[in-house]
Amino acid sequence: MKVLPFQIPKPERDALVFQEDKEYLFYDKLHQHDEIQVSFIVEGDGTLIVGDTINTYGPGDILVFGSNLPHVFKSTPKSDTLSHMLTLFFTRSNFGLDFFELEELREARLFFKGIENGYKIKAHPMLINLFMHLKCCTKLERFISLLRLLKALGKCERKPLSSFIYEKKYSDLEGKRMQDIMEYTMNNYNKDITLEGVAMIAAMTKNAFCKYFKKRTNKTYFRFLNELRIENACKLLLSNADYSIFEIANSSGFNNISNFNRQFKTIKHMPPSEYKQRY
Repeated sequence: MKVLPFQIPKPERDALVFQEDKEYLFYDKLHQHDEIQVSFIVEGDGTLIVGDTINTYGPGDILVFGSNLPHVFKSTPKSDTLSHMLTLFFTRSNFGLDFFELEELREARLFFKGIENGYKIKAHPMLINLFMHLKCCTKLERFISLLRLLKALGKCERKPLSSFIYEKKYSDLEGKRMQDIMEYTMNNYNKDITLEGVAMIAAMTKNAFCKYFKKRTNKTYFRFLNELRIENACKLLLSNADYSIFEIANSSGFNNISNFNRQFKTIKHMPPSEYKQRY
């Protein structure tokens, strides 16, 4: 299996692929694939990077990724709980080039609006039932369920997962480089990361790396790093009532409390104390 891009394994004549993942950690490599991905998170939570944007996911979330949209899961490690995800993979042309242009499928076409950036939806009971039914139904019933899902998802309120998408499909070499950068950053964001260090991971000079990363994410590397750190701080603010702001800042990679407060306000548009009270 290639690191990025990679192929979704499927029987030759299957147009729709259903996959159930039950792991302690979801697949944590930056990757993209031709198929549209529609996933329901049954259990598990963590950080999700899509394109240029850092998101979070948790139980009850439905995640939709457009074709060749780079993304990576970073599960929150929990020794006693398996992460559980149900996923459908398909392309818009799998069922025929003009299948979704049929007048009978007009309602389903709303699903594809904004899909190039991906989006997140909070599942309601009907959607949850449709996903859970996928595990035990026939291939025909699964196809019918897909159409029902597309119709329902097209009417739901959604949150975009990314604001910028690199216009070109990653080559294997580029994919491996970006995966190494993302993996290093996600595993070391709470430590002291230098430009020299991450440029070395990318096997580039500092100047070349800065231009390379900015072109592919539309932001500087340190803006991306600070967003990842602040997202972790938000999780700690909401899940650890006994932690002080200093402890949260330090655990998230900030060794300067004033810099932490400044970056938090820049990214979340409010100070940490207000974020905790509001959410």
